[in-house]
Amino acid sequence: MLEMRPNCERCDTDLPPDEVGAFICSFECTFCSDCMDGPLDGRCPNCGGDLEPRPMRQGQALVAYSASTTRRLNKPKE
Repeated sequence: MLEMRPNCERCDTDLPPDEVGAFICSFECTFCSDCMDGPLDGRCPNCGGDLEPRPMRQGQALVAYSASTTRRLNKPKE
């Protein structure tokens, strides 16, 4: 089951589990659409894998299987 991380690991934007706009790699690294389309160019900076749209979790599924509340942040190297 997907962890459904609550934020973009690059810019810390909130990414609700029941809304579009989150992208993940096969390791569930999570990024917003602005970072994915912009500086990341569709690639995970952690593993180099493709970033794909994260499925949404809604309604009863979200109630029964809540999203993670643990925020992760990997600031880009300047």
